[in-house]
Amino acid sequence: MLKWLIVILIAVCVLGLVMPRLADRLPLGRLPGDVRVRWRGREYNFPFATTLLLSFLLSLILRWL
Repeated sequence: MLKWLIVILIAVCVLGLVMPRLADRLPLGRLPGDVRVRWRGREYNFPFATTLLLSFLLSLILRWL
């Protein structure tokens, strides 16, 4: 179980470093269905459509493994 926790921690760190660069090239977070709210000078993102799309792709990948 500790091995999986370490793998997940490393994956989150790598994704945190890579996502800003990928966000410029891919429309993740800007799909129809993603909500962006500006309130009191702050911007809040609720990526509903992006979450559904990534969940669907991940389930397809894991089904074939």
